[in-house]
Amino acid sequence: MRTLKIHVGDSLETIGKRVKDAVRRDRRGERVREHHVTFDSFETLAKVLTPRRLELLRHVHRHPAASIRALAQALGRDYRRVHEDVEALTAAGLLERPPKGTEVTAPFDTIEARVAL
Repeated sequence: MRTLKIHVGDSLETIGKRVKDAVRRDRRGERVREHHVTFDSFETLAKVLTPRRLELLRHVHRHPAASIRALAQALGRDYRRVHEDVEALTAAGLLERPPKGTEVTAPFDTIEARVAL
């Protein structure tokens, strides 16, 4: 099972420690298969991961799409809006699209979110 860990509001020090730990483990020969995405605030996360985009993410996880057009048709949504959503989720690291490819995948089985106070 692949898990994406979302961090909200972490300090640069905390992010740096996480990266240093992963590098240390990699140098020791451990297989580091962690996936982390950090947002500066909850508001930023909420702008990226809207209810419609979460619906899209869940759909793509169950049914990888051959193209954005196919995804828009499957969801019964406007192509332009789906394209915008796919671009935003891909930029945030929540969806994957190969360069020059059209396939859209959501490679994570779960998303864990941690919000710093």
